[in-house]
Amino acid sequence: MPFVLFINGALLGVMALAMALIAALFPETRPEFLEGAMLAGLLGAAICLSVVNRLGPPRRVHAFLLTASVWITGATAGAFPLWIWYLSPTDAFFEAMSGITTTGATILSGLDTMEPGVLIWRALLQWIGGIGFIVTGIAFLPILRAGGMQLFRTESSETGDKELASAARFAGATVWVYLGLTGACAFAYELGGMTPFEAAAHALATVSTGGYSTSDASFGHFDSAFLQWSAVVFMLAGGLPFAWYIRLIYGRRAVSEQVRAILIFFAVVILSMSIWLSLSHRIPPFEALRLVAFNVVSVVTTTGFATTDYTLWGPFAVAVFFFLTALGGCTGSTSGGAKAMRWIILARSVRHYVRMIRAPHRVDAIRYEGRAVAPDVVQGVLVFFTLYTATIGALAAVLALYGLDMDTAISGALTSVANVGPGVGGVIGPAGNYAPLPDGAKWALALGMYAGRLELMTVFVLFMPAFWREVF
Repeated sequence: MPFVLFINGALLGVMALAMALIAALFPETRPEFLEGAMLAGLLGAAICLSVVNRLGPPRRVHAFLLTASVWITGATAGAFPLWIWYLSPTDAFFEAMSGITTTGATILSGLDTMEPGVLIWRALLQWIGGIGFIVTGIAFLPILRAGGMQLFRTESSETGDKELASAARFAGATVWVYLGLTGACAFAYELGGMTPFEAAAHALATVSTGGYSTSDASFGHFDSAFLQWSAVVFMLAGGLPFAWYIRLIYGRRAVSEQVRAILIFFAVVILSMSIWLSLSHRIPPFEALRLVAFNVVSVVTTTGFATTDYTLWGPFAVAVFFFLTALGGCTGSTSGGAKAMRWIILARSVRHYVRMIRAPHRVDAIRYEGRAVAPDVVQGVLVFFTLYTATIGALAAVLALYGLDMDTAISGALTSVANVGPGVGGVIGPAGNYAPLPDGAKWALALGMYAGRLELMTVFVLFMPAFWREVF
């Protein structure tokens, strides 16, 4: 336990340094961020000093606690300057949790005239959360065997290079890829006409697949085909597995079933929806292609940017985007959602079961990346989808108790657990935000974002008495 507390204290110190940097760069909000930095720094120092003499070797149970606690710590620290600025504790925590989990749901409006320090802090929270999730996925979730994630350990370490054998070295390579993509994205945005500030803020929110913008109109504020296609490229880049990039860099085998599957899926959905939109709404074909490509990639990668209110395209579009919200990007990316790898294994499990019914004596294995998938991995994936569905259903019921209509309750529950951001409907759709919701609903949604970002199982383990007996 001292080890977990020490790491959380150190995280508070890192967040304090980030706030101090914002205070130095943006004088308009200097007092708020300096006060937030002092509060986080003092708390972090107090926690670290109280346990530094009792540190011991970490155990597996500490990995659960550490993975679960750092996101709460990060969101709480991230809320400090927003709360001191002017938000209520509920709104500040909601905005910070949405940021650190890269969900992108917001309660703020008037973004076009808002203080730059607040805008860049929101984007920075998403960027920190994005790299934090990738490192968590590499270092902890496979060890915790959360929802079939042990399969990702095999996929991410299959480089054939001893230099990448350790998780720490692999995580370091991932950070460099993340930095490179962020820099390239910012350069493309500035080249397309954004100001340096807008380019930096949107690059942080794009590569992290977070979706916070500097405008109430989200990416629709920028009426530029070049900028929108650039965003499509980098949202997609954030939604692909970073292990795949590293294999490409090291010249190793770069074939990935989930990458191939998601690219084919995008091609089919974007092409078919573009044709439908062009014919049904009399929109020029290339404009329809751009509108559909941007918003489909944004939702599936769980970025949450929008160029238009796609719910106005009609019931068919609403149904399609509701379905897309549940999917998610690739395992090992910054995306939320169920992830492509799990969907592939689920589909093959269904096919395997149907074959077993048809031919009970047939000996067949579920395969992924050319290998037989272990039964515990399949079980983990099936348990994940059970929890995924149950969590969304339970959260929707809670939201309905607070008076939300069923469209808002169900889509709000789904979009928070999948870490997408915008839902459907007039309240929390692409053209709305979460400010009108009751405080209780905001806390419930923040919990949904937290559980979804931690792949559910890591959070549910905390409710088991046997787990705490092992801790203490």
